Amino acid sequence: MTLFQSIIIAIIEGLTEFLPVSSTGHMILASAAMNIHDDAFVKTFEVAIQLGAIFAIVLLYAKRFLQGLTIYYKLTAAFIPTAVIGLLAYDIIKGYLFNPIVVSVMLVLGGIVLILIDKKVVSKESETKELEDISFKNAIRIGFFQCLSMIPGTSRAAATIIGGVYSGLDKKQATEFSFLLAVPTMFAATGYDLLKADIAFTNNELMLLGVGLIVAFITAWIAVKIFLKIVENYGFKHFGYYRIVIGLLFLAFMAYTGDLTGNLGD
Repeated sequence: MTLFQSIIIAIIEGLTEFLPVSSTGHMILASAAMNIHDDAFVKTFEVAIQLGAIFAIVLLYAKRFLQGLTIYYKLTAAFIPTAVIGLLAYDIIKGYLFNPIVVSVMLVLGGIVLILIDKKVVSKESETKELEDISFKNAIRIGFFQCLSMIPGTSRAAATIIGGVYSGLDKKQATEFSFLLAVPTMFAATGYDLLKADIAFTNNELMLLGVGLIVAFITAWIAVKIFLKIVENYGFKHFGYYRIVIGLLFLAFMAYTGDLTGNLGD
């Protein structure tokens, strides 16, 4: 991986991590398009730079995290399903689902769902006055929706936002709960991936990681600010259209190149 490639991947991570378009999916597709060899460092890099995006959320929502313990209880309840199912299915998911074909198909399917739920939330009023008031039952339900995002291309943000909408939240609350739930989920997933990665970094690789973390942090900060305004003014349907276009374009690209195995990065 070159410095230029690391910056591109980090920008993609920061811009897409909290949007309902699948950051993992975009990184897999981008790596395949740039023909980045999928070695141990690249896999670790794509996981590690998520920490930069996470810290953007921690700082942006620091005041809410410091208001009291209630939000922590609800986030813990929502996180439990992902923790349990993630541990049980980790090897299967990593071994069989991380390829461009799966990503492209899930981008299209998820896009269709986002367009459909957008109609549901156009004039929806929240059943919960404050996020802290969400019931444990609904928090756990959102957690089960989040489990769907273990399939690359689904999008953790999309899954939790959809789960939030179907749990009585309005579009802004569903989006913000998705942001907050990302913190424990991504810290756990990133930490687990890094613990399992048996790799000694060279000085050049450490430099690439440092650059990636900084770029991901900056772009995530900007993306979250813009995303909230888009959701409030336009809803989710445009993200659905985008997902469908990207997914179909990449499927067409793979068909054109004659490589429908999903191994473009090899």
